Amino acid sequence: MSAQHPDPAVADLSEGAVLRRILDQLEASRAEVGPGDDAAVLAAPDGRVVATVDTLVHGPDFRLAWSSAFDLGWKAAAVNLADVAAMGARPTALLVALAMPDSTRLSFVEALASGLRAACDALAPGCAVEGGDLTVSDTLTIAVTALGSLDGRPAVRRSGARPGDVVAVAGDLGRAARGLSLLFSRFTDAAGAPVPVDEALLDAAERADLAVQLRPSPPLTLGPAAADAGASAMMDVSDGLVLDASRLAAASGVSVTIDSALLGPDPASALTGGEDHALLATFPAEIPEGFREIGRVVEQGEHAVLVDGRPHDDRGGWDPYRDWDARIG
Repeated sequence: MSAQHPDPAVADLSEGAVLRRILDQLEASRAEVGPGDDAAVLAAPDGRVVATVDTLVHGPDFRLAWSSAFDLGWKAAAVNLADVAAMGARPTALLVALAMPDSTRLSFVEALASGLRAACDALAPGCAVEGGDLTVSDTLTIAVTALGSLDGRPAVRRSGARPGDVVAVAGDLGRAARGLSLLFSRFTDAAGAPVPVDEALLDAAERADLAVQLRPSPPLTLGPAAADAGASAMMDVSDGLVLDASRLAAASGVSVTIDSALLGPDPASALTGGEDHALLATFPAEIPEGFREIGRVVEQGEHAVLVDGRPHDDRGGWDPYRDWDARIG
């Protein structure tokens, strides 16, 4: 196969050629020094930089039978942008490293880059991919570092919740878990291996849940809004409400009570499902628009999280060391 193939594999091209095609899918850099040099040079408006990194690996984090390249680019951006917003910061830049099998088609790489750009444009205007790395691997891996600016405000950490604070969330809870359940229950073969999704088999509500799983849209602008409103603690709900609320409670030295009646029509999924990337925050006073109350912070007790006054020991959520089964693939 030659490089003249209409959709060559990355093995048939140089790293520079693949990089040029990726950059063609991205918007022009706004950085002082953007892609093309040894490193980017980014402005830090108030002298501080919020930084986070997340890695998506084929198998435990996504399945190519279920996710398009565009979806993967979107999700890789969204999950990192949500962590920046959860600190009360405004996302400013992404650095993306791709490790790909050498059989990966160039069109796949281009679509992934388009998904990265689309997520930034839709969720965090002004944020862009400003650099990264390309390498070869038997397992497709997408590693994203996200950077953000606090714009003069203090960072909102997990450790600031105090008894009496209101517990509130912004964004979806439970929908991504329902989408994942659909994938495993409806789009696997007899051995449990994933098969391509046929959306014609889904109703409108199921398609909406699947979209939240494959292409999440966290409420990023509400992170800085929560910080401006005096949030005492905040975090991204990536691993399930109960599990993440227990982490916030532990960091703050408190317990959290949740009223399941405030979680919507499917409280079970809301409590234990993950990957919605909602924002969980606590407020000592009035909660800002876009957040809804779901509970209260109380003095630290035997249990980190109480639901309707009772211990909720089923934390649910996703733990790759507990939940990943390599036999399924």
